Amino acid sequence: MHWLDKLGERATRSVAHATSRRSVLNRIGKLLVGTAFLVPVLPVARSAPAAAKKPQTDATACDYWRYCAVDGFLCSCCGGSMTSCPPGTSPSAVSWVGTCHNPLDGKDYLISYNDCCGKTACGKCMCAAAERERPGYQMFLHNDVNWCMSNESSIFHCTTSVIVGMAKPQPKAPAKP
Repeated sequence: MHWLDKLGERATRSVAHATSRRSVLNRIGKLLVGTAFLVPVLPVARSAPAAAKKPQTDATACDYWRYCAVDGFLCSCCGGSMTSCPPGTSPSAVSWVGTCHNPLDGKDYLISYNDCCGKTACGKCMCAAAERERPGYQMFLHNDVNWCMSNESSIFHCTTSVIVGMAKPQPKAPAKP
């Protein structure tokens, strides 16, 4: 172990000869200042809870509750409304249905998404929600299908979202003993 002491002493003496006290203090100071920006120095008070997210009430916003399973341009931005097609278009004969939760009343609703057909794509308010969407080989559970294929004109324009009715409440699982 004597050789380890000699090695340590030799290394310390060579550092002492090559550097001054000021340069060592300068480097230590730079290191401390540099780490002060990386590591928070003072604690942060988090006394106020985060504000609860308000439900969206704008019928042209993609996060409006009715649009939980919509895929397409919103007719409410394209000259129609949430429930009616714009002039010059006709609703698709077939549609897909989604179940969406209304945060204002806490209930679940069945929403029929009908494509409006007969004009070129609207190009405004594109929404692509995939909540509870299934793979494309289950066509009736997939919202990426052009549902205008059943109409005379298969040109897609926009999508409406019509409330069909209330969804049945899910039965609660019995409590485990």
